[in-house]
Amino acid sequence: MAPNSEFTDGAEAANSLQSICYKRGSLQLLDQRKLPLQTTYLDIRDSTDGWHAIKDMVVRGAPAIAIAAALSLAVEVFNLEDFNGTPDEAFSFIVMKLEYLVSSRPTAVNLSDAAAKLKQIASTVAAATSDAKNVFEAFIEASEIMLEDDVASNKAIGTYGASFIQHLLENSKSISMLTHCNTGSLATAGYGTALGVIRSLHTEGVLERAYCTETRPFNQGSRLTAFELVHDNIPATLVADSAAAALMKDGRVNAVIVGADRVAANGDTANKIGTYSLAVSAKYHNIPFFVAAPLTSVDLSLSSGQEIIIEERSPKELLHSQGGLGEQVAASGISVWNPAFDVTPANLIAGIITEKGVITKKGTDAFDIKGFVQKAALQSGA
Repeated sequence: MAPNSEFTDGAEAANSLQSICYKRGSLQLLDQRKLPLQTTYLDIRDSTDGWHAIKDMVVRGAPAIAIAAALSLAVEVFNLEDFNGTPDEAFSFIVMKLEYLVSSRPTAVNLSDAAAKLKQIASTVAAATSDAKNVFEAFIEASEIMLEDDVASNKAIGTYGASFIQHLLENSKSISMLTHCNTGSLATAGYGTALGVIRSLHTEGVLERAYCTETRPFNQGSRLTAFELVHDNIPATLVADSAAAALMKDGRVNAVIVGADRVAANGDTANKIGTYSLAVSAKYHNIPFFVAAPLTSVDLSLSSGQEIIIEERSPKELLHSQGGLGEQVAASGISVWNPAFDVTPANLIAGIITEKGVITKKGTDAFDIKGFVQKAALQSGA
């Protein structure tokens, strides 16, 4: 991955806060490891560049990961000059590359979900054409549609979430929200999921303040969410992860809203490490705790959160400052446990906000997520 001088100045990019800059045959990803002090975009020329960008946290956030992976391969196949294979061989090439990309961040179901959908599209075209180029063209077009659909999906999440929270809080004109990690335009193709709901509340004039956690150890909250909130002139306050419970006790928070990397069929939700702690604290303080995520984050193949694979990150993220990018701060020889995610049980979640509406509990402490997904599919004609 090489810096692209066309994008490193960052004035225009910073104004739009785009993590993904794409045109057919070309992809640049905002290097989020360098925010908020530098705005640098990296050229992504193929799936190998895409894999490293995802693994090394150049791009992060479940929706953005899926889109970046798809587009990295779209760029690669667009620029292939010496492929002389059959349609079936083109399909096999795409499958091999997608499986490789999925291995970069296994917890985020959006990535595997996108890969499965793209494989199906490529398979259908491969069976109906005699020209391998048509298989690649279909893959490119499907990847581009994913990019477009993500922004529309996020805005719908924001609208549904803002409306539901206002209704739950009895149309309060002064709402303060606490969020964790980064779920904004830097974690998606644009606008955001949980942060999109906060943006919508602000637009409607009912947000008093947004509180964001540091989100140790990689500091996505202090580096990225704070950056977005300041950029959008949203009244906001940064707190240490360990200060969240005290913030709730002081009565400063009306609701907590987070994103999700995977939602099991029963509503158990995997999200950035520290989310479970917030949910437990919110339950104790009688504060509603919401998850905001597109339906692509739902994995009906998993009956509960116990089946979610939790990625463990490098010990260096804890042993060194700046999430592993700075100087050593911990004692040499100390062992490290550094899970990237934790699982919040469904019984701690008040609602799951999606682009098709809010999934709530009907008279029990359980979500009917499968029923909601099936109904949404019927309504959209899928």
